[in-house]
Amino acid sequence: MGEDRPTQSSEPAAQSAEAGVTTGALARRLGVSPTTLRSWDRRYGVGPAVRSGGRHRRWTPQDVAMLEEMCRLTSAGVPPAEAARTARKGVERIPSGSDLSAGAGRLGRQRSQAAGPLPLGDVRQECRGLARAAVRLDAPAMDDQLASLVARHGLVVAWDEVMVPTLHAVGRKWESSGDRYVEVEHLLSWHISRTLHRATEPARPDAPATGPGPVVLACVPGEQHSLPLQALHAGLAELGLPTRMFGAAVPTEALTAAVRRLGPTAVVLWAQTRSTADVPLARHVAGTHWGVKGARNHPAVVLGGPGWAGRPLRGMLRPPGLRDALGSLRGLYDTVAPVPGG
Repeated sequence: MGEDRPTQSSEPAAQSAEAGVTTGALARRLGVSPTTLRSWDRRYGVGPAVRSGGRHRRWTPQDVAMLEEMCRLTSAGVPPAEAARTARKGVERIPSGSDLSAGAGRLGRQRSQAAGPLPLGDVRQECRGLARAAVRLDAPAMDDQLASLVARHGLVVAWDEVMVPTLHAVGRKWESSGDRYVEVEHLLSWHISRTLHRATEPARPDAPATGPGPVVLACVPGEQHSLPLQALHAGLAELGLPTRMFGAAVPTEALTAAVRRLGPTAVVLWAQTRSTADVPLARHVAGTHWGVKGARNHPAVVLGGPGWAGRPLRGMLRPPGLRDALGSLRGLYDTVAPVPGG
């Protein structure tokens, strides 16, 4: 890439193209997929003003300003064709030779005030890209970014430092905007869930029939927020620990029956709110036994979620986050059997 330097006789256009950013770099900056940029170029004419003779496009600062405005307008709900026309006209109004960063600022002031940025605060840059893709309902970009996050940084960092802050920002925007952004939260949650499911594939070998029981993951009755449990499930799969994922709102009778049938090493009970955190249920699960007389056993109980805050229960673990939960569960499993590959 760096070997092909322009000669003194190269045309200015070639120099400009060579100096621009690549499609992949621009996609990461804007929080869209490269496919989306190519589609916008093909359908709406918002491609690079100067094209090199090779296969790779280069985007100049003026191209970037136009695409930033395109993203802002589509995030505000403007149809892509109209957004493209407005973005092209805005860039055309920037005087030749002017400071493009100032021009981009003028474009930014034209955007709709209705959408506004998500309240992210001081977060990783990947959060901003994911938030922009979510507000635009850009499913390919969300998939690309989430998969890349897990591949580059690992599941724990991707969850703690990008997925959760972005979800919280969408939730705050929803709360402050009436019924707006519900579709954004639902779509983002679905794509995060999809990414977490993919992280568990291919399936890890399960524990042998005679070995320690699996880790049971269940939301307490009435609790529908299962994404954190899905993240924990994916993390346990990475460690090679056997699991049984029961998901949202597991009835007490069903959970008790599962514990007696499986003989789990641990049971994780997730409660998002204090109204769903059921202390008698946690004690009931901790006291559930299985096995023959004289060799009966019971599970360790791990309490997950903010709903359990301020409710200390003797003998039960309450890890504060995903990394701690994985460490606690691995430690429990290590006391009864070596972890595969550990």
